[in-house]
Amino acid sequence: MIQPVAVIGAGPFGLSTAAHLRARGIPVRVFGEPMVSWRDHMPAGMLLKSTPAASSLDAPQPGHNLVDYCDAAGIPRLVTDEDIIPVETFIGYGEWFQQKLVPELERVRVVSVDRNKDGGFELKLDSGELFTARAVVVATGLYGLAHLPPELAAAAVDGPAPTGPVSHSSQHHDLSGFKGKELIVVGAGQSALETAALAAEAGANVRIVSRGNGRVAFGAPPWKQPKLRPESPFGRAWSLWALSYYPQPYRYLPEQTRHYLVRRVLGPLGAWWLRERFEGKVQVSQVERIVRAEAGGANGGPALTVATPGGGTQQLTADHVISATGYRVDIAAMDFLGHELRTQLAVSRGTPKLGAGYVSSVPGVYFTGLPAASSYGPVMRFVCGTEFASPRLAKHLASAHG
Repeated sequence: MIQPVAVIGAGPFGLSTAAHLRARGIPVRVFGEPMVSWRDHMPAGMLLKSTPAASSLDAPQPGHNLVDYCDAAGIPRLVTDEDIIPVETFIGYGEWFQQKLVPELERVRVVSVDRNKDGGFELKLDSGELFTARAVVVATGLYGLAHLPPELAAAAVDGPAPTGPVSHSSQHHDLSGFKGKELIVVGAGQSALETAALAAEAGANVRIVSRGNGRVAFGAPPWKQPKLRPESPFGRAWSLWALSYYPQPYRYLPEQTRHYLVRRVLGPLGAWWLRERFEGKVQVSQVERIVRAEAGGANGGPALTVATPGGGTQQLTADHVISATGYRVDIAAMDFLGHELRTQLAVSRGTPKLGAGYVSSVPGVYFTGLPAASSYGPVMRFVCGTEFASPRLAKHLASAHG
């Protein structure tokens, strides 16, 4: 009996990869809750920053993009760059995609993955089942990768928590509990700005703390995009066009350049449609850096001591601090990968080094989505990255392990 391929994760990249593997006739077992990060770790009422053109999961056959889902669900089509996607619609689309193309999804968690003596992999599920796979695709998305800066972690002795002094933005699905509260949101990207706007709309008194060069800014609306530049899913610019449609050469850039571009390209910037919901409703403090955070401020809540642009310091207090400081890939945080397996993976600043077809330095172990960004570029941070990643990963795996 041919051993199956295991796909760990049922978000956009996991589902798209599994659909391509199944279309090639490769036995595959897919594990995870469909769209769980989007359903449980994004705030209710959120709208996607990405355009409809950048929000379809890649499928091996036509009929499964976002517009097809809108038609099937009987809702207005989301087509133009001015159409804004509610997160609930996107979750429904992902679940519809799963039901159509990955119907055998197993809603269990993979507890551990280890190599066996035959060159395959032993997986243990939280159901207690043990089984062997010939290859493993890690598509766990943002799971376990929430980043909390050290200066904020000092005030979160037991880790970030919604009920503690400091939390991470991924820990808040419902922001209505902050009604009437003083709230600080640290960050300047879409997650920070939209979290702040939603909390303000829920009745909180909100202050954004933007550090260093991360000034609060918003993108240009579609009708103000430059006309004489190539189109990409993220806007009109030669750099965005190259990174969107030609990720393959990215692997050959110097290591320092690759990591810099992942951080800076498509970096902190609010969506054009968020500006009017933000300005005049949320206070903004532009600081050089956060010096320290303490759990017991003047009113019993957290207090931030910040370095101001003028060279002084200031103390900011609140009932709660939300760190909307993104995610950071670190193989060490993927504790479901066995210790021996993790030590065998070649890494670059904590991220896996990937070759052609998204294979790691351990034959048979593949990474897709965010962990692939340092090898294939910023497009791997977005759903539209499935168009490049999924067919190539499936092709390489079929050739190497078919």
